[in-house]
Amino acid sequence: MNDPVAAVECAKENQILSTIAPHVITDTGGFFVAVTDEDAEYRPEFEAGCRKCGVSYEEIMPEQVCLMEPRLNPRIKSAARVGDKVIRAHDLIFCAALTASANGARFYPYREVTEFLKENGRSVSGVRTYDRTRSRTEELRGEITVNAAGPWAGRLARLAGATVDVISFAGVMGVVPSKLCNHVVNRMRKPSDGDIMIPYGDDYSIMGTTATLVDEPDRVELSEEDVNLLIDEGSEMFPVLKDLGFRRTFASVRPLLKMSEESKMDARSASRTYDIFDHESDGLQGLVTISGGKLTTCRLMGEQIADLTAKKLGIGQASRTKEVQLVGSRVDEETRRRLEATGIDLDLIRRILGTVGTIDEERFMPAIRLLMSYALSEE
Repeated sequence: MNDPVAAVECAKENQILSTIAPHVITDTGGFFVAVTDEDAEYRPEFEAGCRKCGVSYEEIMPEQVCLMEPRLNPRIKSAARVGDKVIRAHDLIFCAALTASANGARFYPYREVTEFLKENGRSVSGVRTYDRTRSRTEELRGEITVNAAGPWAGRLARLAGATVDVISFAGVMGVVPSKLCNHVVNRMRKPSDGDIMIPYGDDYSIMGTTATLVDEPDRVELSEEDVNLLIDEGSEMFPVLKDLGFRRTFASVRPLLKMSEESKMDARSASRTYDIFDHESDGLQGLVTISGGKLTTCRLMGEQIADLTAKKLGIGQASRTKEVQLVGSRVDEETRRRLEATGIDLDLIRRILGTVGTIDEERFMPAIRLLMSYALSEE
């Protein structure tokens, strides 16, 4: 609980996402467990952090936790129960894109921004992009350009002649070929590498995560050291991990806002909150950047950058995303009408959503998303 602002934001957004996208969220509940005596000594600090952030918790006896989590280390010293949920991130973003398309949004996937278009050298009027799927350049113009490029936000800001101080950290995760837990299980200690196990579907778990500073988000390599660290740390909570190992590993790059000189080298001290930068202060009109944040706050980030953009365009209506059900949670006649207006086949969408939770999901979802991205894009 070293980032109380982000914790409060996440708690509020958790409830909103669970309302508008229940089909991509599983309410598993969670535990924090102390494996060693040193972990147990951290408990007062853990509880103080929960109270400060308004996070509910309750003490639970270790033997009770082990009954609910039989593969957990039976020698845990202490435990607390908390609320927790698992979000299927790709499905959330995919369904949000479908919903946006049904409401008139246009998508231009697989484009790399190579230049910002400017009027009089001071007013950004759009971008020039390179379409990697068709090997051609094109211009996309608009009154306001939003830089929401995640780990690449700082690079794009510099390309435009502005400054955004973003640092990028790669987090390595391992996919365990077994469901080791029924709840999200966290290590009760200060945030560090290899301190969380997440149940994912009926047959897998995800062990996370590391945090390594990266200079180039395009070039991230998974080291054997990171993988071994996850197995060593994870097996202290779930001893069977030593035998199971990982079916595969992957890494994601997260953008964090630099809050101090120390945070430049330490991902754990960098804030998980986000910020919006209006580049009028850099002498550029028509360009804003949003960066930082977490998956759980993605909707809130979108709401606030959309409200700022609307204000700049003279639009008085505020964002309604906290009230809009995402496609997939409720396919009613209004949703059908909007989707048909985009030319996207509703039966195809139903078949796509029908693969969630089946053996076909892992095998075919990437290809299906690729095809759908073309359907959502402008020809």
